[in-house]
Amino acid sequence: MLIKEGEGLTVEFKERYTPRIDRDIVAFANSKGGLLLLGVDDRGKVVGENLTNKMKAEINDIARNCDPSIQIKKIKQAGKIVIIEVAEGAEKPYSSSSGYYRRLDAVTQKMTQREVRSVFRDSDDRSFEDLTCRDLTLKDISLKKIKAFLQEANMSFKISKADLPSFLTSLSVYRKNKISNAGALMFASKVGRFIPHSESIFAAFKGTERINIYDRNDVRDDLLTQFTEAVGFLKKHLNVRSEIRDFDRFDIYEIPLDALREAVVNAIVHRNYAIKGTSIYVRIFDDRVEIENPGGLVEGMAKRDFGKSSVRRNPIIADLFHRMDKVERMGFGIKRMKNLMRDAGLQEPEFEMDSFFRAIFYRDPRYSLKVDEAGRKGAEEITRKTTRKSSVEKGVEKGVEKGVENLSENEKIIYDLIKVNPSISKREIMTQGSLTKKTVDYNIEKLKVKGVIKRIGPAKGGHWEIVE
Repeated sequence: MLIKEGEGLTVEFKERYTPRIDRDIVAFANSKGGLLLLGVDDRGKVVGENLTNKMKAEINDIARNCDPSIQIKKIKQAGKIVIIEVAEGAEKPYSSSSGYYRRLDAVTQKMTQREVRSVFRDSDDRSFEDLTCRDLTLKDISLKKIKAFLQEANMSFKISKADLPSFLTSLSVYRKNKISNAGALMFASKVGRFIPHSESIFAAFKGTERINIYDRNDVRDDLLTQFTEAVGFLKKHLNVRSEIRDFDRFDIYEIPLDALREAVVNAIVHRNYAIKGTSIYVRIFDDRVEIENPGGLVEGMAKRDFGKSSVRRNPIIADLFHRMDKVERMGFGIKRMKNLMRDAGLQEPEFEMDSFFRAIFYRDPRYSLKVDEAGRKGAEEITRKTTRKSSVEKGVEKGVEKGVENLSENEKIIYDLIKVNPSISKREIMTQGSLTKKTVDYNIEKLKVKGVIKRIGPAKGGHWEIVE
């Protein structure tokens, strides 16, 4: 079951044993503990590893040589793999010969000295998500919600009541026969009964002030449902236009949905759930969208480090959303939001940090349905600040000037993206050009056949070249 669930906050795969596992041992001890599986590759394929007495002695020596010394909980052979169980440490922070490490989603990451001081300054205090949820029992856990999580995480595991304890333990939300607040927020049948202040509120306003509400939705349910409902509310109230490409229809929202999804996940993952009487808010105005969560920057992070490094307020919840592929693994969410808005020719989002954290996205006046004089002037002002041609649009014009008029629209988009950035990946072409994988692959091959582009070097590490 562990292999099927994949790597996460408390599970790491290694093809073979090497002394460098000291980093993972330290990372688990500095985080929530975890299991190191030797003989499994990154894709979850069992390649096999044999536990010998020599290997077992070396692993124990590696753990004892950490500072402070780490006691390995268990080392055992399980079929073709070796399992090393590391408990959460009681004397954080721990370091190996190469430095301090921690777990961030499914990654072992080296920490800076500032992170060592800030993240573990109050290591004796358990976070709200890790505290036991009072009165919550396994009977209160919804199998339907767990199945929804498994589907989103693309896991084929079939859950049953008998498997609940081991499954919840593997997700770090069940310990010593107690379910944590993170488990309640994700899987409780009635979340509001156990954590009444965990709701999200979505509101659409007429105008640019918080005065006239014409639509509202209060969601008091699990975090995945809150995320889904938030995205649905945004799609309901944002303008959308359609484009036909190669006989396929594409809906394009005035604000990139991926940027808004990132902001919603950021609010859920970084919310301070210990603050009662507060909610996550999604507010839609005529000129902007605001996404707000209780809790400003995590203690110890300076504003100058914002967007450059990642300190998760709720690492367990972050890990669960990472497993569902809804959060950036290495904390690149802020940068991604900025890039998506910039690529769409829009103003970069603004971020406000006080006792709340706000992400503000300005709507595109070019697609506004409001045409009164005040709206027109406001749109002109925002347009002066935000409207600029994307690299794709500029590249299309240049491409036409260079005599590539005979290319199809999608070929031109790909051609111009490559011309701007010869090292661009196919995934980046899909994102920046709003194209499907099938469309990108098909049109790249057409461009190669026409002798317009060629690939220099391998898929990873190589680059594209425009054939003049």
